[in-house]
Amino acid sequence: MVYSDVVMEHFTNPRNIGELKDADGVGDVGNPVCGDVMRISIKVNDGKIEDIAFKTLGCAAAIATSSITTEMAKGRSLEEAMDITKEEVAERLGGLPPQKMHCSNLAAEGLHKAIEDYRTKIGEGGAGA
Repeated sequence: MVYSDVVMEHFTNPRNIGELKDADGVGDVGNPVCGDVMRISIKVNDGKIEDIAFKTLGCAAAIATSSITTEMAKGRSLEEAMDITKEEVAERLGGLPPQKMHCSNLAAEGLHKAIEDYRTKIGEGGAGA
């Protein structure tokens, strides 16, 4: 399996790794088939993702997609971050092998769940709010 240079860069030097204390929203996702597990936590200020962090247990693709997803979301409005798709994540990484595309699903899904968690906490409801 061959990964792009961008995937390898994000795998060996992940950005925004860790967990935010007092996070405004947290998204936990996992794939029982491959065993990848992710937690994405966000801090929101004035409708924008001010800070974001991730903890991922998984393969190189899972770590790379988590890292680049946090970079893509940081500074965006919640609406813009909800528009981040698995295809966009994979494209920003220079592509993923077909058998690893589920990893980009997890990263985007974890981000969306963190935003939905935040919206629920502040009383806006979940998806579609």
